[in-house]
Amino acid sequence: MSNTDSLLPWVEKYRPKEIKDIVGNEDTVNRLECISHDGNLPNIIITGPPGTGKTTSILCLAAALLGPNYKEAVYELNASDDRTLDVVRDKIKTFANKKVTLPPGRHKIIILDEADSMTTGAQQALRRIMEIHSNTTRFALACNQSSKIIEPIQSRCAVLRFTKLTEAQILKRLKEVTDAEKVSYDASGLEAIVYTSEGDMRQALNNLQATYSGFGYVNHENVFKVCDQPHPEEIMKIINFCANGMTREAHEALLSVWHDGYSCIDILSTFFKVTKTIPNLPEYQKLEFLKEIGFINYRASSGLNSFVQLTGLISKLCLVSVEMSNNGLIPKK
Repeated sequence: MSNTDSLLPWVEKYRPKEIKDIVGNEDTVNRLECISHDGNLPNIIITGPPGTGKTTSILCLAAALLGPNYKEAVYELNASDDRTLDVVRDKIKTFANKKVTLPPGRHKIIILDEADSMTTGAQQALRRIMEIHSNTTRFALACNQSSKIIEPIQSRCAVLRFTKLTEAQILKRLKEVTDAEKVSYDASGLEAIVYTSEGDMRQALNNLQATYSGFGYVNHENVFKVCDQPHPEEIMKIINFCANGMTREAHEALLSVWHDGYSCIDILSTFFKVTKTIPNLPEYQKLEFLKEIGFINYRASSGLNSFVQLTGLISKLCLVSVEMSNNGLIPKK
């Protein structure tokens, strides 16, 4: 391995080079594999959450289709580039007009990453270019929300949807990287990385590298220090107090988490994740808790006093639990 490779971020170092190496979303990846074999590439929109392999899939597909012609026949614009009306008219239109010698049935490819951030005017101009140059050029758009792409462009494209990766898929990839990099870890460390990544492979690999670089050992304590999120066990303790109507104990536990310096939004985010997965809450109580957490998250995001909102949440959750217990919806403790 070259010295340059050893300095690369792991998310780039272990980025798949071929379609078959892409993790997760098997149905969509199989469809891309078929396109690469047939060579009949339509205009495509790949949409889905961050870190699921959208851009990587397009790059792998372009490499499979164009091979040695990749550099001269692919034009890529990402979120850091200006994608205004002038850019579409000048740069994209110029590349679409460019003459490139390609094998029969192959086309130039223009890749637009984060296409949903393009202005409406730029998208309208792009629609016309897609129409005029359909014989020589194909467009591949990656975005988080396809609803932000105008209808005329959507109707000209095949829409491929990516979903969040499963915990098993991320864990398998993490183990491959830890073996390759000889990372010291324990099972709780990898579980914590999977938990904090929320289906985002890019975040999982970045958290793994940051934890190992900072501490030399990957366990759950080090992971939560790097990710700067409240420990789920601490939040679970607060939720259990609330579920039993124990307001004072819940407030003291919340105060401890707050004094650790976590932001209100981080605490609420962990509240939400833990409440969804907590095993000992009845479903109707869980839904009421999630509703109240959502209300408080909205208020905190609007800039209202954070700690007051958190203590209000604790009180409301305890009140909900007591009312349900009095009405016989949950067993009295």
